[in-house]
Amino acid sequence: MVDDAAGRPVLLLLHGMGATGDVWLPSAPLLESRWAGRWLAPDLAGHGWALPLPSYSFAALAERVAATLTPTDRLVVLGHSLGGVVGLALAARAGGLPVAAVVGVGIKAVWSPAELAKARDLADRPVTWFASRDEAARRYLRVSGLAGLLAPDHPVVDAGLRQVDGRWRLAMDPTAFAVGEPALPSLLAATDVPVLLARGEHDPMVTDAQLKELGVPVATLPGLGHNAHVEAPEAVLELVDAYR
Repeated sequence: MVDDAAGRPVLLLLHGMGATGDVWLPSAPLLESRWAGRWLAPDLAGHGWALPLPSYSFAALAERVAATLTPTDRLVVLGHSLGGVVGLALAARAGGLPVAAVVGVGIKAVWSPAELAKARDLADRPVTWFASRDEAARRYLRVSGLAGLLAPDHPVVDAGLRQVDGRWRLAMDPTAFAVGEPALPSLLAATDVPVLLARGEHDPMVTDAQLKELGVPVATLPGLGHNAHVEAPEAVLELVDAYR
């Protein structure tokens, strides 16, 4: 984290479902050279070291993040997937936060009944325990969508795991899967600040056409997938250059 000069916005980095704020740490050298101000990468509620919520909604996730912020900070939000939706909730007029812009990457815009039912099923499952860190790490990578991008022994994975009495589990509260489908048109209608929605060209979770239907600027990142911020951090950070 670097200190910001007076008047410069704070870059708020919000991770996706199942991940933690540590997913942004490999981008730290780029952030320090590209972003002239402070940047924050908190854990969303029920993820990493953040306490769980009694029940999950995008508004409740945003309220938890807002409680950790300085009210006078002017924010530029860069959020991945779930984090992008939370960013829009933070920017809603009713929130009263000084959000200058929101860039959402890989937000899933359309959910089928089967996908929502699967999410509810995941939320209802008890915590799974593993005999070894490696087993838990591989599960974490699948849940967070980072399999194939990070190795099980990567330091970023540590924040997503917990060891208790010799057994391992994911740090994530599985109930968070029940957050539901984001009402993106309503969130965007409640937001007056610039919004840019982006996706990796090969992201299977959302299409260009689905994003363009929302009526805001859309950027497609060539050659990248759902976790574009991990695959090509510089390409994703370029999306916030206009708001520095």
